[in-house]
Amino acid sequence: MISNFSLYTKTEILPENLKKDVAEYIDMLLKKAEQQNVNILPGFGSAKGKIKMAKDFDAPVDFAN
Repeated sequence: MISNFSLYTKTEILPENLKKDVAEYIDMLLKKAEQQNVNILPGFGSAKGKIKMAKDFDAPVDFAN
């Protein structure tokens, strides 16, 4: 895996016109990752309406069999 410092060092030695190309490429990759929902965690309340409780959920349980 490449480190952030290594990426930074490589981009620092590029001429300005190529730095612009790198920035545009990174923006394109970020947009692509966003479209693929990479590392997206479920938001608060995203399971609303998907879980149902039984009407007698809090009723005593009969353990005598």
